[in-house]
Amino acid sequence: MALTEAPKRSFRLSQLIHDTRYRSITIQVVTLALLALAVFWLGRNAAVNLQALGLTPNFRFLSNRSGYDISQSLIAYDASMTHGRAAIVGILNTLLVAGLGCVTATVLGVLAGVLRLSKNLVVSRLMAVYVEGFRNVPLLLWIVLIYAVMTESTPQPRDFREGGTASMLFGDSMAITNRGVYIPSPVWSDGAGVLIVVAILAIAGAIFYRRFARKRLFDTGQLLPMVWPALLIAIVPTVLAYFVMGRPVGLSYPELGGFNFQGGIQISNPLMALWVALSLYTGTFIAEIVRAGILAVSKGQTEAAFALGLRPNRTMNLVILPQAMRVIIPPLISQYLNLTKNSSLAIAVGYPDVKATLGGITLNQTGRALEAMLLMGLFYLVISLLIAFVMNLVNNRMKLQER
Repeated sequence: MALTEAPKRSFRLSQLIHDTRYRSITIQVVTLALLALAVFWLGRNAAVNLQALGLTPNFRFLSNRSGYDISQSLIAYDASMTHGRAAIVGILNTLLVAGLGCVTATVLGVLAGVLRLSKNLVVSRLMAVYVEGFRNVPLLLWIVLIYAVMTESTPQPRDFREGGTASMLFGDSMAITNRGVYIPSPVWSDGAGVLIVVAILAIAGAIFYRRFARKRLFDTGQLLPMVWPALLIAIVPTVLAYFVMGRPVGLSYPELGGFNFQGGIQISNPLMALWVALSLYTGTFIAEIVRAGILAVSKGQTEAAFALGLRPNRTMNLVILPQAMRVIIPPLISQYLNLTKNSSLAIAVGYPDVKATLGGITLNQTGRALEAMLLMGLFYLVISLLIAFVMNLVNNRMKLQER
């Protein structure tokens, strides 16, 4: 008896809805088509309305003369330059405060998170007060409050004159005034580039030694000192090169001249207020993330480390934190993104970030609101994606490796 295959049923359109093999694809295609139509409709209406108002989108305004000054610039800039140059100045100022804030907030957050778990009641309670006090008050209020304190509670430059009521700190090298904080600035001479290369190589050597010592501990159980050898490797070659090459890097100290300090680096009050507020505020959330990550590690890990003779500090550095990082890093990405976007509150204290330049004065002068908003949105999108990309690379390295 010959076996015959069952006749294949022909495809019918009703299967796109009733057949589970095709239904999900149908829903996705229809949803994508509707979304594309909605975007096209919105874009077409926006283009027609803008054309009717004589506001055809273009970015030629970026090449026009800006005509306004910016109080802080990391690159050369004056009022005769273009709006595009002013936008770059604002972008660099935003990146500066965001980078400083991320680093400082991370340090504060890790310290506060670890200290909140301290067995010392006073220390843990103080950290709890810091965390609860800062994170439950809006960031904008902290920015304005810190700016007001730095502006109203610090002496004027004239108070630093001889016989005045104020004096400089750290051997007359630092001055805190109502106009900003003045610190020494580096002065580069011949050979400074070589010294920087030596310093980078020395730091790389210190990092390599720490990794070697850690690998040696995990492979053989031999406990090598980590802190002081790494410091010696990082510092000694740099110091020796500094003196051998005839001190190619010096310092320019701020000095009172006329009505203000001359020389050194001025950190303006708006920058200081924004930096401190962002760091303290975001640091509280990072502290809770770190605390949760440490608590997520089994208590048996700590007990096993103590049984092997590891001290509490080494246990935290070698056993607890490496495992806790797998829990800490994903939410830490969100905090870095929030800090970067929260830096747009700089306009409250007059800090010239990208919101104040491109999204503020340039927008008001040119009337190109759509173009300015699109450029600002693109900038924040690119920065956020870069931060997420880098942190995801770190997160992938922290994952458990299957063997």
